[in-house]
Order: sequence, then C-alpha cells, then structure tokens
Amino acid sequence: MNILVINCGSSSLKYQLFDMKDESVLAKGLAERIGLEGSVLTHKPQGKEEKVFNQPMKDHKDALKILMGALIDPVCGVISDMSEITAVGHRVVHAGEKFASSVMLTDEVVAALEECIPLAPLHNPPNLMGIEACRAILPDVPTVGVFDTAFHQTMPDYAYIYPLPYEYYEKYSLRKYGFHGTSHRFVSQKAAEMLGKDMKDLKIITCHLGNGASIAAVDGGKSVETSMGFTPLDGLAMGTRCGTIDPAIVTFLMQNEGLSAKEVDGVMNKKSGVLGISGVGSDFRDIEAAANSGNKRAALALEIFCYRVRYTIGQYAAAMGGVDAVVFTAGIGENSATIRKACVNGLEFMGIKLDEKKNETRGKELVISTDDAKVAVLLVPTNEELMIARDTKEIVEAK
Repeated sequence: MNILVINCGSSSLKYQLFDMKDESVLAKGLAERIGLEGSVLTHKPQGKEEKVFNQPMKDHKDALKILMGALIDPVCGVISDMSEITAVGHRVVHAGEKFASSVMLTDEVVAALEECIPLAPLHNPPNLMGIEACRAILPDVPTVGVFDTAFHQTMPDYAYIYPLPYEYYEKYSLRKYGFHGTSHRFVSQKAAEMLGKDMKDLKIITCHLGNGASIAAVDGGKSVETSMGFTPLDGLAMGTRCGTIDPAIVTFLMQNEGLSAKEVDGVMNKKSGVLGISGVGSDFRDIEAAANSGNKRAALALEIFCYRVRYTIGQYAAAMGGVDAVVFTAGIGENSATIRKACVNGLEFMGIKLDEKKNETRGKELVISTDDAKVAVLLVPTNEELMIARDTKEIVEAK
C-alpha cells in the first residue's frame, strides 16, 4: 500500500510518498512559490538523484500535476503508474470541535472544514485547496483528513473553556483548541514504545519546540492540556510570537501606540518572541551564537524561552497529578542540547536528572535522563507525515 501525504501552505505544497509495507519513504519534495513567478518543485526520490522542476504553477492543482508527473517520471520516478497510489492523507490545521480523530474526506466533511475557516483563515483555505485539487486529479483515490487540533479534543471542558462570558463560546466557538496535535500524538506514542510501557499507564509531557512551540500533557494516551489556545499565538514564547501575555497589553498598545487591532496582532505574531527580545532574529541557532558571544539580549531571549518551557512542565505535572516522562521534539527540541538542559534545570525536585553525555545527542531517539531518574527524559524526532500516513492506512483499510 502506497500512501501519499500532502501538506499545503498558501503558496507551497510539501509531500511524501510512503510504502506502508515497511513505512519507508519512496519520495518526498516541496513545491514553492505556487501562484507566483519562479514556481519550483524540488523532488527527492529514494535512491536516486534529486530533480528540480522549474515550471509555472498557477495553483495547487498545477503543483499536484507536476509532483505526480515526477512520481512516475522514467528517470526520477518511484512508481510506474498513479494507480499505485492507494490513498492520500492531508494535513488540515483546524477542525474546530467537529472532528476528534482523522476521517475520510467526504463532501460533508469538506463542507464542515470550510465552516472552520474563520478559526484558521491563514491555514485552512490552502489545506482545502490541496484537498480539492487532489480529489479532482485522483477522483477514485480515497482521501483522509488528519487534523492538528483533533488530538486535543480530549481536553476536559474546564481546561478548554475560557473565563469569558459563556455566550462567546456558544456564538463563536471561542475556546482553547491547541495545535501540533499530530506531533504530540506521535512522540508520546513513540516514548511509550521506547520505555516499554503501555500508553494507558503513563503521564507524559511532550515539548514540541521549534520556531512555533507548544507543550502538551498526555495522560493515558489522551491530551488533557496544551499550551497553544484559540490560536497558535498562546503559550510559550516562540520565534516571532509572544505567547501568553496580560491581555490588557493589547488595549494599552492600541491606545498608547495608536495601533489598530490588525497592527497589534502583527506585533504579537511577527515581531515578538525571541526575535523581539533579542533583536537578532528568530532562528535559535543565531540567537545561541549571539548569546555565546556576549549579547545580553540574546541570552535573555533564551532564558525567557527556557523559563516558560520549564514552568509549563511544572504546571502540567500538577495538572496530571504527576509525570512519568518528558519528551523533547521538533527542530530545537531535537537538536539543541543547551536548550534542553536549560528547560529542565531546576526540576530535579520532580525526579528529573539529565545525563549530560546522552544529552549531547542530536536528532536520534534516545532516553537522555540518568538510569536512576524517577522521571524519564527522552529525545524523540517527530514524524507528523508518518502519523498521517498511518491514520490514512487505518481508515482506508477499515472502509
């Protein structure tokens, strides 16, 4: 069974083709500048040379046609015919309260996702464009939607309802949703496997630390709390996002800086976080280098980031009444030993003890706590695409 996984952005399309016999990646690639001048698709087939297609792509349908041509290309292809694609799995950012798990993408489901566009106006439209393009090009191939928000639908109401007038929840579905759910689900399952224990018996805190960052409390395999909220702006300080702040700051800035609501939103989403504090940039590698060179603002930005991770871990241990494992994943979580160490420094009282030598590892599955630690600390590379492929396979086979 071959599963094609699609992840569409507003002007991009990422893909991976999996052979589900052994979950190997047959090919992967990225189409960029869709709808713009200079459209390009970079195709990376397994065991063959990378090929770049510089072709106009006026929309996602054009991009899909080019990538599908690449998959069956005599030189860089990995299958002989499109009929060898069993199903397509689509990443969809926001499903609101409509779906708590991955589903087959029927007309009714697509219509429901269109209703969620106001909740994710930047993400859902391109996700839906990819779905429609795929259904048009491969009308007989089943398609499955896998949602970033679905994993967090198990949160209890007292965790996701904001203390605002209840009518806003009823009128606008204004509540905490959480994101990165596919990643949190993948790494929590992998952590249980690595520890040789049943998910149902574990309380796990998963830290997805990248330019966008979030933490989840996973109790018995279910998300019971997460740091991102109604939007991905809430929670941790991030690359360019401020994370949790006093909401009165918004009106203060509007009044004192003469900013519109849209302008304040831009400040909080694009000019804040470690970029805003450091003045260096949003790439944590650059900030670490600047901090090591004596840049005090860069050092402060890292300290703020790690402090927020650290106290969120403590909060979530309290929310679950304990913790068995803390997992680090995503670009920063998988690759920065310095940041991982700083994020758990001071949590020894909880039973966390980091093995300094093991912590020097980058991008590999490993338990990085000491053998006698009461709480395991793990490094687990995330693989959202594989999680999407697995869900797609399961749903198609159950059809």
